[in-house]
Amino acid sequence: MISAADSYAYCRDVAKRRARNFYYSFILLPEARKNAMCAMYAFMRYCDDLSDEPGATRAAIEKWREALHAALAGNPGTEPLWPAFLDTVSRYRIPFDYFDQMIEGVESDLEPRRISTFEELYQYCYRVASVVGLTTIHIFGFSAPQALPLAEKCGIAFQLTNILRDVREDAALGRIYLPGEDLERYGVSEDDLRAGRRTERFGRLMEFEVERARRYYRESAPLVEMIDKEARASLWALIAIYSSLLEHVAESHYDVLSRRISLSGAEKTLIVLRAALGWI
Repeated sequence: MISAADSYAYCRDVAKRRARNFYYSFILLPEARKNAMCAMYAFMRYCDDLSDEPGATRAAIEKWREALHAALAGNPGTEPLWPAFLDTVSRYRIPFDYFDQMIEGVESDLEPRRISTFEELYQYCYRVASVVGLTTIHIFGFSAPQALPLAEKCGIAFQLTNILRDVREDAALGRIYLPGEDLERYGVSEDDLRAGRRTERFGRLMEFEVERARRYYRESAPLVEMIDKEARASLWALIAIYSSLLEHVAESHYDVLSRRISLSGAEKTLIVLRAALGWI
């Protein structure tokens, strides 16, 4: 097994290459917390890749789940992320069940997906994003128990943003995350999504979904003041990046069926500079 120092270096490299939005906020953290976030990101990235890579199988995910349980029991394999991951879990006392829930979330993406109700979508978002938020605030530090439900809501806001940005890409993969009840209410079909038909009805549907996501951002806003002071700028920047992405979706008149909406590197850098200077 590689050393903890080399493992953290490996995780930092993964985060720098793959994290995009997340990595911008990581650089505002003190070294130890930044390393911990990179270790958690490397674990989450591995989980996501197991469902997104061509030829992904349930057997591969089950093998990863077994490797996780073995590592947490003190028998890590040769995967280079384990020493950093285990050090982070121990140092910040992160509950083990979060990691099983992350794996359950990505496992559900192996097959074509249809969501019937928002309650069902909420449960999916909880497993793939809220548990990430809950893990993150353990690293950021908190004392008020009210931080936990707010971190859950923040994760829901982030995942709804991702879903609204990626409607067409997900539909092409057989994943329809917009609730069936909402599609029916606004008269939008799954074929409309797959074919990229940007109708007036689709615009009304997206307006409704964007406002729902905004509500979760508003409700989770007090979380920033509940975490340790030295981590607040990082969390603020992360929320600002994702909420700005949501606003870009709205400002494009919901043009997510013909192009991928994103923030430029300059926009992200400006947000990070504002956070670093305390303009939050």
